[in-house]
Amino acid sequence: MKFSNTYHKLPNHFYAPSKAAHFPDPQLIRFNHSLSQNLGFDFSSKSDEELAKLFTGQYIPEGSAPISLAYAGHQFGHFVDQLGDGRAMLLGEVLDPEGKRFDIQLKGSGPTKFSRNGDGKSALGPVIREYILSEAMFHLGVPTTRALAAVSTGEIVYRDTPMPGAVFTRVASSHLRIGTFQFIASRNDVSALKALLDYSIQRHYPEIKNQENSALLFFQQIAKAQIKLIAHWMSLGFIHGVMNTDNMTITGETIDYGPCAFMDHFNFNQVYSFIDRNGRYAYGNQPKILMWNLSRLADCLIPLIKADEKTAIEMLNHELSLFPKMFEAELNHRMALKFGLRYQAGFEEILECWFNYLQSEKLDFTLSFRNLSKILKKNDNSFFPETPQFKKFESLWRSKLSNEQKLQEKMDAINPLFIPRNHQVEKSIQEAIRGNYALFHELNDVLTHPFSEKAEFSIYSLPPNNEEKVTNTFCGT
Repeated sequence: MKFSNTYHKLPNHFYAPSKAAHFPDPQLIRFNHSLSQNLGFDFSSKSDEELAKLFTGQYIPEGSAPISLAYAGHQFGHFVDQLGDGRAMLLGEVLDPEGKRFDIQLKGSGPTKFSRNGDGKSALGPVIREYILSEAMFHLGVPTTRALAAVSTGEIVYRDTPMPGAVFTRVASSHLRIGTFQFIASRNDVSALKALLDYSIQRHYPEIKNQENSALLFFQQIAKAQIKLIAHWMSLGFIHGVMNTDNMTITGETIDYGPCAFMDHFNFNQVYSFIDRNGRYAYGNQPKILMWNLSRLADCLIPLIKADEKTAIEMLNHELSLFPKMFEAELNHRMALKFGLRYQAGFEEILECWFNYLQSEKLDFTLSFRNLSKILKKNDNSFFPETPQFKKFESLWRSKLSNEQKLQEKMDAINPLFIPRNHQVEKSIQEAIRGNYALFHELNDVLTHPFSEKAEFSIYSLPPNNEEKVTNTFCGT
């Protein structure tokens, strides 16, 4: 691992030096060999014991200069001016063989300057969850941070109950968030804000580096990335659960898999997060929260847009006014593909009819989309209760279908059969706590091929029965 450390070029109040806690008996649970190879690492000579020590921070490789990053954020609408990596340590950055830069971060490695009296450690459950969810998202084609390693620490951490400890190794294009900009903007440090903007553009959007009003172009780029991301989430029935500004990256990568879930039966107002008592981050509210978060980023960028504040605000408000229609177009485009259609006039009626039908019949989101192709393949609609609402939908849908060849195969290539269902993730966690990682490994292997039918793994495609349902998820770390 050849590290570079470009974050260190930023003013020193953007981060703080960090050091991992001592862990008594690190044991490697899972290592992502495929990702490791893609990053250009060669760990072929390393034992599991050596990897476990490396990915808990028990020894620091040459070139690494560990730091924890500062950021602020709106949490459920309430601004906190200093959050930061309270349980994470950035080992450094690496360049893959194509020259693309990635962060390597240890999550749960111990207390930092930003821990706010916490122990900075993680229980095993959240590590298992984030590994499964982030890798599943990658194989579903969704922009995401990724899992490189999961390691148990050999000690007990204390939450509501004593739990085994673990450390998760996260790979990201960067860990810059909307909350990073809020941290600097809230301190009225325009020179530091400009340094952060320049760094962010150089790292992620170099094509706009020398263009006029690059700050406004930067805002547009982030909005486009976030619009594509949230539309992709919703096309898969995914609910992030905690879309705070500190959990929204400027790259449009999904980050922080805490109280997230993929819906089982469809409900536009579905919430899984135990702490989201008012449904702020419900499935159907995610576009509204996206726009709210982008508005908070716009607040930060005002002094970088124009010297005249009024003009800067007008320019940013104009951009913000364009985003809802951009999102609607992106979501409709993605949804239309799931029906084997191209987005065209009249599609909104099909989608509304379909969602109303799924919600009224409490049908599974993922399997309902997957089984649409069976109607075309075998004229088999046995999965769908025959109601007047379904007949209306089917009539509208068929009226828009083309005679395109291999349409069913194209639908199956975009509508997954396997998703990380909450009850299966929870079973994996409970088994892991008991020291059995077999289910965790098998579930990860299944989710590597989410669109491919495999009879031997059919159980993983099924929604939960009443006894298996998991209705609450937690941050947990």
